[in-house]
Amino acid sequence: MEQYVCKTFRSSLLSIWRLNYIIAMKSYTIIFFLLLGLSCNAQKQEVQKCIESFFEGFHQRDSSKIKLVCADKMILQSISESTTKGNKLSNESTKEFYKSIASIPLNMKFQEKILSYNIQIDGSMAHVWAPYEFYLNEKFSHSGVNTFTLFKEKDEWKIIYLIDTRRR
Repeated sequence: MEQYVCKTFRSSLLSIWRLNYIIAMKSYTIIFFLLLGLSCNAQKQEVQKCIESFFEGFHQRDSSKIKLVCADKMILQSISESTTKGNKLSNESTKEFYKSIASIPLNMKFQEKILSYNIQIDGSMAHVWAPYEFYLNEKFSHSGVNTFTLFKEKDEWKIIYLIDTRRR
């Protein structure tokens, strides 16, 4: 009888230990994935902040503010979509881009309203898909999508490529 009680007691202890082990492992797994999710979300927020800084500089006509978040050799392209004239791909140098921002007349009101951000990150590269509507003097002008490719250099995200579509 005593031997049976000892076996039952040991078996109960072993079951309790296994149950505690399983609960602990599930807890560690949940904590791991929560921390991983927080890390990914923090990186996405850094990328979005970079794009928002770009547009702050754009709306303030401040090319030096825009330069802070752009790579020196950034590539700029636009796709104009027109049913009558056909689609057209145009390139712009960074020098021309910064000059055009600084030369926007002060009496001209403009706003590029970003409708959403779809951000994907792989290591030191990020891609942002950002649909927009553009208003000139408070009237709708055109809409499209901005896509940004960013590179993380020395803990800072920099825009290395920007292409947008434009349609009325």
